[in-house]
Amino acid sequence: MLFDTHAHLNADQFDEDVEEVIERAQNVGVSHIVVIGFDRKTIDKAMQLANTYPFIYAAVGWHPVDAIDMTDEDLQMIEELAAHPKVVALGEMGLDYYWDKSPKDIQQDVFRKQIALAKRVKLPIIIHNRDATEDIVTILKEENAAEVGGIMHCYSGSVEIAQQCVEMNFYISLGGPVTFKNAKKPKEVARDIPIEKLLIETDCPYLTPHPHRGKRNEPAYVKLVAEQIAELKGLSLKEVANITSQNAKKVFNIN
Repeated sequence: MLFDTHAHLNADQFDEDVEEVIERAQNVGVSHIVVIGFDRKTIDKAMQLANTYPFIYAAVGWHPVDAIDMTDEDLQMIEELAAHPKVVALGEMGLDYYWDKSPKDIQQDVFRKQIALAKRVKLPIIIHNRDATEDIVTILKEENAAEVGGIMHCYSGSVEIAQQCVEMNFYISLGGPVTFKNAKKPKEVARDIPIEKLLIETDCPYLTPHPHRGKRNEPAYVKLVAEQIAELKGLSLKEVANITSQNAKKVFNIN
């Protein structure tokens, strides 16, 4: 039983064969998938998938790269969708200082607004962080995001920051990079953070795990992430699959 907590099956890369991709995931034991919507188009597609497949859920939010495009109507739409029974989290949201489409102050404002919304609708949040760790941690603390908690998606930072996030009621989610030979930090995090605080994800179609690097990622490959964590922790694949699935059900409040 594997739970892919972060997939973009709503990406254009899956337009031609999404049904086959979902079937392959089920064939390797993926029992749940959360599809992330982060702008109007991807939110619509995430909701369509969640409404079609009983084991697919949706998260809705606004991506920091596109923060400059977010309107009050978009925030209202996210708030309305938060009441949908298949919407299990808000996000992905956060800060991205790698791309410079949206100024930092606008990104921070949109991030804070979404945290406030999550607290109103009582849903966990999924955090996107690129080159912005210090500001992310500061905002999570200032906005008391611990009240709803959530997920540090595709975590690539240090063990020390991961521990701070765990103290703030966040789970640490690992994806394909933990399987890369030279990925020192994700491997350290996989070893040092308790399995009860870890989640697994693909972030497909991106960040494809070894040995499929360079190809399109898909939810079936979440098994490779689980296998790597099992190896690093000295656990069985079954233990990692079961515990991370229970963790995901807990954070997303899925019975």
